[in-house]
Amino acid sequence: MAMTDPISDMLTRIRNAGMARHVKLAIPASKIKVAITEVLKSQGYIKNYKVMTDDIQDSLVVYLKYDSERRHVINEITRVSKPSCRCYVGYEDIPQVKNGLGCAIVSTSKGVLSDVAAREAQVGGELVCTVW
Repeated sequence: MAMTDPISDMLTRIRNAGMARHVKLAIPASKIKVAITEVLKSQGYIKNYKVMTDDIQDSLVVYLKYDSERRHVINEITRVSKPSCRCYVGYEDIPQVKNGLGCAIVSTSKGVLSDVAAREAQVGGELVCTVW
């Protein structure tokens, strides 16, 4: 079975690794996944990440973050725009996730941005996912 949505696969792997309390996970890398991971790091949802290069395919190693009681800091991570049903928003329409406690990740013409950064830059785009 061919994987049709690599971003959805990445989000599911992060969700599952967090529930299993893994320290890190490796996923096949791509530019968009690295950009999404960069936003997750800047918003404080993961500790760190690095791209490991090899001959076949680069892999993205994500270091997960837990609170003092070893609970995963990501409560929920949900894919919004899917290959079967793309979801585009103008910057005025970017949703507030959990009244601003969460973060929407938007793929814009200025790169992959958090909801706050996209509103500041006044750019809309494809609503990739929401995290809280």
